[in-house]
Amino acid sequence: MDRPLADPSKLLAQWMEWERGETPPGRVMSNLKIGGLRELLEHLAAPHEVATPDA
Repeated sequence: MDRPLADPSKLLAQWMEWERGETPPGRVMSNLKIGGLRELLEHLAAPHEVATPDA
């Protein structure tokens, strides 16, 4: 199944709904997963993994 790219603004809005107590944590986690948070974090972490030598 092809999903659209993660939208950081939407992900932040969903997170903020949880912080304001509008959405329960389980629903927020589901929304973040469906919204592509993992893929966004992997993309952001990739440059750090390349730049960090193995210890």
